[in-house]
Amino acid sequence: MAVYFDHRVEAPDSSGAAVLISWHSSVCVLAVGSVYASTGGCVDLYLQQGEHVELCHVERGFSPSLLQWHPTKALLAVGWETGETMLLSHPSGEHTPLPNNTHTACITVLEWSSNGNRLVTGDQAGVMAVWRVDARGKLQASPLIKHDYSKPLTCCIFRPPPPAEDVAMLAHAAVSGDESALDMFNWKKSNKGGFAWDHRKDWHSTSVQLMVRGSVYSVDEQVRSVPLLSVESAVQKMWYSKRRAVLAVVTDSLLLSHFSLGPEGIAQEISKVKLSGRGGQHADIVWTENGLLITASGEQHIRLWDVELDDHYALTLDESLGFEKGELLNCVSFCTSKQVLAAGTSRGRVALWHMVTVSDQKGDTKIHWKLQTPAEVEGNISELQWGSSSHLLAVCSSSCVVILSEHVMCSHYTQQMAAVQLTPTQLSLANFNTNTHITFHTDTHIRAVQVTKDMVTVWNGKYITVYEPSGQTLHSTGSFQCESPALAVHEENIYTVEPNRVQIRTPQGTVKQLLVFSEAEGNPTLLSVCGSYLAVGTDTCHIRVFDLTCREAKAMGVMKNLSELIPDLGALRSVKCNASGNQLSILITQVNGRPDNKVYFYDIELDTLSYFNFFTGRPESSLAQSEDSQRTRCEGELAARCSVSQFWDENESRLFVCETVPVNSDLHSSSQSQIEKEDVLVVTFFVTQEHGLLLQDSQPKPAMLLSLLTLDIPYYYYICKVVSTPSAAPQVPSSPQMVVRRALRDFVGLESCEKQTRDAMLNFSFYLTIGDMDEAFKAIKLIKSEAVWENMARMCVKSRRLDVARVCLGNMGNARAARALRDAEKEPEVEAQVAVLATQLGMLDAERLYKSCGRFDLLNKFYQAAGQWQQAVETAETHDRIHLRTTYYSYAKHLEAMGDKNLALVYFEKSDTHRFEVQRMLMEDNLSLEIYINKMKDEDLYKWWGHYLESQSDMEAALHYYDLAQDYLSQVRVRCYLGNIQKASEIANETGNRAASYHVARQYEGQDEISQSVHFYTRAQAYNNAIRLCKENNLDEQLMNLALLSNPEDMMDTAMYYEEKGTHMDRAVMLYHKAGHVSKALELAFATEQFGALQLIAEDLNENSDPALLARCSDFFIKHAQYQKAVELLVAAKKYHEALQLCLDQSLSITEDLAESLTVSKDSSHLSEAGRKELLEKIADCCMRQGNYHLATKKYTQAGNKIKAMRALLKSGDTEKIVFFAGVSRQKEIYVMAANYLQSLDWRNDAEIMKNIIGFYTKGRALDLLAGFYEACAEVEIDDYQNYEKAYGALTEACKCLTKAKGRSGDEADSKLLILTQRFGLVKRFIQARRIQSVRVCESLLEEKDLDPAVRVGDVYGFLVEHYCHHGNFQQAWTKIEELRSTRPNINLSLYVSQTSLEALQNAAGVRLVYRETNTHAAEDDEEVEEDENINH
Repeated sequence: MAVYFDHRVEAPDSSGAAVLISWHSSVCVLAVGSVYASTGGCVDLYLQQGEHVELCHVERGFSPSLLQWHPTKALLAVGWETGETMLLSHPSGEHTPLPNNTHTACITVLEWSSNGNRLVTGDQAGVMAVWRVDARGKLQASPLIKHDYSKPLTCCIFRPPPPAEDVAMLAHAAVSGDESALDMFNWKKSNKGGFAWDHRKDWHSTSVQLMVRGSVYSVDEQVRSVPLLSVESAVQKMWYSKRRAVLAVVTDSLLLSHFSLGPEGIAQEISKVKLSGRGGQHADIVWTENGLLITASGEQHIRLWDVELDDHYALTLDESLGFEKGELLNCVSFCTSKQVLAAGTSRGRVALWHMVTVSDQKGDTKIHWKLQTPAEVEGNISELQWGSSSHLLAVCSSSCVVILSEHVMCSHYTQQMAAVQLTPTQLSLANFNTNTHITFHTDTHIRAVQVTKDMVTVWNGKYITVYEPSGQTLHSTGSFQCESPALAVHEENIYTVEPNRVQIRTPQGTVKQLLVFSEAEGNPTLLSVCGSYLAVGTDTCHIRVFDLTCREAKAMGVMKNLSELIPDLGALRSVKCNASGNQLSILITQVNGRPDNKVYFYDIELDTLSYFNFFTGRPESSLAQSEDSQRTRCEGELAARCSVSQFWDENESRLFVCETVPVNSDLHSSSQSQIEKEDVLVVTFFVTQEHGLLLQDSQPKPAMLLSLLTLDIPYYYYICKVVSTPSAAPQVPSSPQMVVRRALRDFVGLESCEKQTRDAMLNFSFYLTIGDMDEAFKAIKLIKSEAVWENMARMCVKSRRLDVARVCLGNMGNARAARALRDAEKEPEVEAQVAVLATQLGMLDAERLYKSCGRFDLLNKFYQAAGQWQQAVETAETHDRIHLRTTYYSYAKHLEAMGDKNLALVYFEKSDTHRFEVQRMLMEDNLSLEIYINKMKDEDLYKWWGHYLESQSDMEAALHYYDLAQDYLSQVRVRCYLGNIQKASEIANETGNRAASYHVARQYEGQDEISQSVHFYTRAQAYNNAIRLCKENNLDEQLMNLALLSNPEDMMDTAMYYEEKGTHMDRAVMLYHKAGHVSKALELAFATEQFGALQLIAEDLNENSDPALLARCSDFFIKHAQYQKAVELLVAAKKYHEALQLCLDQSLSITEDLAESLTVSKDSSHLSEAGRKELLEKIADCCMRQGNYHLATKKYTQAGNKIKAMRALLKSGDTEKIVFFAGVSRQKEIYVMAANYLQSLDWRNDAEIMKNIIGFYTKGRALDLLAGFYEACAEVEIDDYQNYEKAYGALTEACKCLTKAKGRSGDEADSKLLILTQRFGLVKRFIQARRIQSVRVCESLLEEKDLDPAVRVGDVYGFLVEHYCHHGNFQQAWTKIEELRSTRPNINLSLYVSQTSLEALQNAAGVRLVYRETNTHAAEDDEEVEEDENINH
């Protein structure tokens, strides 16, 4: 909570009426321009409390027109109505005039550049000048630019400089030769000390207002004035949005236009909108950084436009806060740092709106404005302006200038005495020992207050005044001058500070002792007394504690520099010590100006620093509690918070408390107003050397209280919100109670207990916090108070110690709670059991506990029991849907009991119980019930209402509602009751309703109309009744059809009826069959020789039928040559051999289905395993005879005879299956059989077959056969391709195989190997001869006797002929041909000698060789190929 001090400026007697005010942006100096009543005016400077700076007084014989402060220096530019312009320096009062010939008309424009080295001046005649100002604030003699627009100038802005660049990167680029980087680097340097005029980077634009149309010009230092844009009327205000890079212009007619500015100063219009409100030059317009345009134009409201959201709204005054009806708003000023809008009214009031940004669940943000109670001044307010410090507001009215200074409401508590500031000059004092409080007015403003049991000390910033109580008031006992920024009081001593020392004074101001600090230790800025100890903090972040128990203050420990222990430490915010003086708590501000989210604790005796972090909890070194539970709390309720105030208990040195708010709150200012509107939590700790920091409790600040004042066991002391006015002269009720007490959680009910009980409870709370339940019991075992045990039981809810809770409940004598807790033990979740305990103790923790363990069913019951039906319904709808209808029903019953029948109807409907509950509820109100039934249009309700009307003998109305309900039985029943059976029959026939038809049938039966009765019994599917009537009335024709439609019992009964009568035996057989009595049907069919019926019955026989019956039927079908059906019946009768023999005898084809039916499963009990295999082999043999080799293979395989299966598969010729079967069988014989089969195929042209042959022979260990296959391969290579190299390779493999098989086959393998070796040698010699072109080797080969099987003779002669022809020895070649002919008379030479060699030989010998005897066909083939190729082309 804050109050506003009003400081009227100490204007000199010669000053006139103030018309201009201007705050410096960084120095707390206010410039005021005044106008004399007759002629002339003056300019004066004032400090923040209104003190006049005498040297800074300037008078002229004309009025000032404009004031503008330098952005950094205390240098004021003053413009006068005659055109004179001057610079006024503070505090020296030195003023520097501009040349007189610059401006001759009233000054209308004064604007400094952002760095203050340029000043733009402009007058009403249209003359604009730009001046250079050096670093000392001296003005250049002549202007840099001077331009005459010949029309009045109204405003001017500088375009902001571009965003900061990385100087190091620019310098590196500039050194590398980048000219643009070099230019930017030069601009950076000039921007540090001077001002670089680059039209593209740091240009400024001057707005010139014309009388008819407004224009905006861009001017650079090269005296280039470029028109940027024009608007329809005179320009009143102009802003440049750096964030959006947009120029905004507002005209006198309130036309808002937005323009984008290009790099070359080209403006392009983006949007244009007409603002509502009263225009003209008297409108006060403010533009905020977040895009709000605020105007006050002498109306009863302020208009705001959100430019970015395109939204507009108005703020009005509230008469309940002290404003008057018809009060007008003249001017506005917005404080960005505080988000506060101030407005001055025509009745001398300052309205303050605080802007609050609220986010909804969707993440959208909305702005709300909270109006506060006004501050009041004299006269009509014409201008407002926030000062350089956000707590200063200058108000210019028609009678005076007032500086409103916001001040945090000061307060203090000690020794059961509390003082709270109400207004700038008023205190509320409370004595809790005597339970009295008084309101006291002081003669000066109150900036600090300290109280003791016998003294009240007040400081106004310059003087300290000491008061002592005297009855119901206070009287002053002393006053002395002191400008100490910190103040503390202990007993009869007053502690103040001066540079590098703390003064200990008497109440009269006499200095008794000095506590000196060195230069390195800094100046004391913070003082705090707790018990008999003084804590001191300095501006260099040093801390120290002094013992005040002796006559003189004595230092404890050593001076500690916290900067060495805490990184990023900026400044100390608060330093407090505990009651024993061995612990210090510190709140700090970081280097970046943000408050730290940690609370630091310095142990003086151990010289250690610890902290509690509201993000992560304590550091690991000081953990004494469960880390998981503490971290859970830090991540939950304490997450992202920061402490704003701290206190130690004055008597209990272990207990510490602090106030925390979310970190996004504005904690930079010292104002406590944010505490009023933030989510404030009060957090309590135990701090000990043994256990470190212990988080004891956290609870929200009570809603109607302002802030925490202190902690004094057993109470928290809070400041109330009784008076929360910023008014400078409020109306305060007499003796308001400003401080209230709230008991700590552990002391609820024990507020008035004696000290022994209080200490015991405090120890109990401490031990419970560290989890030592044994010591906690010891602490309170002697306490007999029921309230103590109840409080302990409440603690058990927090600690979840149900065993302790049972003891507590026993000591309390609370049998009901003990029973409920015992019943709750069946719940598996501990949280659910604890929630039952919390409910019995009347605590609010039950809801949270049920949610934490996910027991929403119990939470639902809890809400219902507590009467929180809306929460119960919401819980059931979102989490406990299994009990949703039950919850709806219970809520409806509750509403009915409460008399809210309309809402009860809704929930009865949601619970789907309205079909019987609503009738019961509205039974006494028939009209409402009928309206409800007609509205619901529910068939069940229509039916119920029809029954009700029928009971009231209103048959016609009942029929109407039965018709709406489509209750045809009730309609038929009523129609029959009324004697209209014909209409009842029509209804039954049209609807086909079985119940209605049955009722009509009974009516007709009673009237002996048998045919109609049978008809309606049939429609009602009451076939037994229809059959009964047919039997009784000999309606045999209808009887058969009805029996077939009815159940098996009726079929049997009807069949027996036919059998007894001896007629229609075929019907009897059919009915027996349909009824499932097949044996009876067969006996009757055999007895009556109904072969057609036998055919039908046999189709339904299966393996579950009687075997004897199956055998009998099969014999019947054999006799009638229906062998296929007979086989099926024999199979069903498990007579597999007879069925198979019948297939063989009658040459029945065994299909796969029949074979499968003949196949007995392995676990069958009808055949042994050997019998089963024998049967399978017989089936396979039969399939072999019929040529069904695949099926035979399958059955042989199932019988386990893979050899026969392979033979059957070989007969099928299915190569793919043969290869697959051989691969999966893994038997040598099968491998050999498969390989032998594959050799019968065209293996020469299929490499895959050849690969399988080799693989199978190898796997089958048939090496001799594999060798024979390799020999065959060699022969093929020689005979077909003359490829002796491949043949040689094949023979090599054959030799290897025979070598391996030598030991197995004996002499036969040896002879084969010998022959193969001879062939191998001959082939090898021939290959070598061809390779080395050896004629001699070939000649020797021709002399071998057994050459031909290994090497063809023709190939040897052919090689020799080719060789001789190649060397031109045609005579020798001819000789070899003759030898070949003599040896092989019918040989075809062309197979061994190339065509080219033969033709060369013929030409050389001159003889035509006859070698085409066998090539005739080959030539023909060639011609055919050529012909085919021609065709293809």
